Amino acid sequence: MTELAWIDAAFKAARPQALGALLRYFRTLDLAEEAFQEACLRALKSWPKNGPPGDPAAWLIFVGRNAGVDQIRKRAKLEALPDEDQISDKEDVEADMAERLDGAHYRDDILRLLFICCHPDLPATQQIALALRIVSGLSVKQIARAFLVSEAAMEQRITRAKGRVAAAGVPFEAPGPAERAERLGLVASMVYLVFNEGYSTANPNNTNATLCDEAIRLTRLLIKLFPGEPELMGLLALMLLQHSRLKARFDAQNAIVLLEKQDRTLWDRVLITEALALIDKAMRHREPGMYQVQAAIAALHARAATPEDTDWAEIELLYRMLEKLQPSPVVTLNRAVAVSKARGAEAALAIVEPLADELSGYFYFHGVRGGLLKELGRAAEARESFDRAIALANSPAEAAHIRDHLDSLADISASKAKVVVDG
Repeated sequence: MTELAWIDAAFKAARPQALGALLRYFRTLDLAEEAFQEACLRALKSWPKNGPPGDPAAWLIFVGRNAGVDQIRKRAKLEALPDEDQISDKEDVEADMAERLDGAHYRDDILRLLFICCHPDLPATQQIALALRIVSGLSVKQIARAFLVSEAAMEQRITRAKGRVAAAGVPFEAPGPAERAERLGLVASMVYLVFNEGYSTANPNNTNATLCDEAIRLTRLLIKLFPGEPELMGLLALMLLQHSRLKARFDAQNAIVLLEKQDRTLWDRVLITEALALIDKAMRHREPGMYQVQAAIAALHARAATPEDTDWAEIELLYRMLEKLQPSPVVTLNRAVAVSKARGAEAALAIVEPLADELSGYFYFHGVRGGLLKELGRAAEARESFDRAIALANSPAEAAHIRDHLDSLADISASKAKVVVDG
């Protein structure tokens, strides 16, 4: 590993701990971020010459805190500094800070930082953008590319998110057990949103899996903080199983390859093995949750050597359990897909049709409905659903996939016409 590479890796690993502690000291995201960046600049000058510190996070907190205090003095000019207890702890020794990183402050600092990023006043897109900028340290350019927007638009989005957080007056005291549990659920939801944002566009031929990697990294961090939480194990297992199929999800022309047609030799067995072990560990807690159930569904696909080996009846049962844990028309739509495999298109369509009002603006609803209608030979209705799906496609790959269905419908119609003429 090159000199700059190991320093960058140390910054990335230390960022959540260091930024979380600096946020507790300075009470504003902007000042905490500036202090961390200044500490990193000083590290780039010091570490290559003096070698890496014993605890990079503690070093960055110590130096960042002093840099932040200097910033406050410069800005205040002749104004009196805030009280010491408002801008820092009283310990000035790096060793004390390193020791404290292993205690409750360390966990609460990071959880507070993550919770601020998923504050309920923020729209989901701003939550994701803020988390990627503050916690993961991705550049505005990287985040803008992932969201397919301009850098200026993304900068504005992040600035608005910071403004809302500041206006909300988020408390900075350590959360109690009940609040910590509530926050953890919100943080897990936000991290999964980050993963899904990346998963919808990740393509090995057009590398954009950064968001997936960051979501997995953040979840590993959460598990390190809360090693006994089965839902976090389920969340990590779910993301690992989905991410394991990255190389098989698109062909050389960037067209989507459906799960049943994927080359399973391309699936990452290392990720799958880790995920299956996590699921087994989570289940031993006997506290089922929505991420564990979704991971169990993904595991049934991963364990099937061929598409024909998939236990669709068991997948349908798991979706029924998920409907009880997380009632949602999207979950019901997914159960309908399992029903179509286990009991046929007609049984599945009976489940899908009542969802039309709730999912009228959902790409996958029209794609699934069109596929079922096509299977039942109702070509005109299928074409109408596929047309609607194309209008709602989230990416060129999704639109191309639906156009393939439309082309196959045209081929079927041409074949029927030929039979009539020949007859």
